[in-house]
Amino acid sequence: MENQEFKKIVEAILVGDVEKTKALTQEILNEGVSPHDVIEKGLMEGMNLVGDKFENREYFLPDLLVAAEAVKRATEIIKPHLKGERGRGTVVIGTVSGDIHDLGKNLVASTLEASGFRVVDLGVDVPPQRFVNAVKEEKANIVAISALITTTMLGMKDIIEAMVKDGIRKEVKVMVGGAPLDEEFARKIGADRYARSSRDATRKAVELVNG
Repeated sequence: MENQEFKKIVEAILVGDVEKTKALTQEILNEGVSPHDVIEKGLMEGMNLVGDKFENREYFLPDLLVAAEAVKRATEIIKPHLKGERGRGTVVIGTVSGDIHDLGKNLVASTLEASGFRVVDLGVDVPPQRFVNAVKEEKANIVAISALITTTMLGMKDIIEAMVKDGIRKEVKVMVGGAPLDEEFARKIGADRYARSSRDATRKAVELVNG
């Protein structure tokens, strides 16, 4: 019976039905199903399929956005049920100073939350010191940094250097992403991981916290 209910949630996400996704999530939680199972077998499964369709060009950006919104709203319903349960860790996420783009960041934040991470979203145009302060205040496991334009991507190196200077770099993993980036750039600036999509970011975040 549970498998059928998970399947309904996945189908609602695939068609971008936000209200139905929320309603189905609430129903299955009311039945006593583990919130982590709802996240893994419902929300994440749906978002993974959407990601596959987007990468295969069966879905386009509007499809991705509405699916992400459905997952985000369902995640808000699940959050109270996760209190007292062990999460995967805390991620501080933000877009570098000088960059006001937040589409990719928001998708990553929603997907990370849906997979059990606590996400602290600093927003856009975030200076290095604010990342440093947030890592210390939130006891973050991971810092996720986004940049969408080539003129701001070098700001990622400034953030990493600020963490080194403050003495906290060894305490936190750094993941970077954004259209102009690649693996080589991530290595060059001293990041731990490069993520090319929200799905990839979630997979790599799990790798980082699991060691």
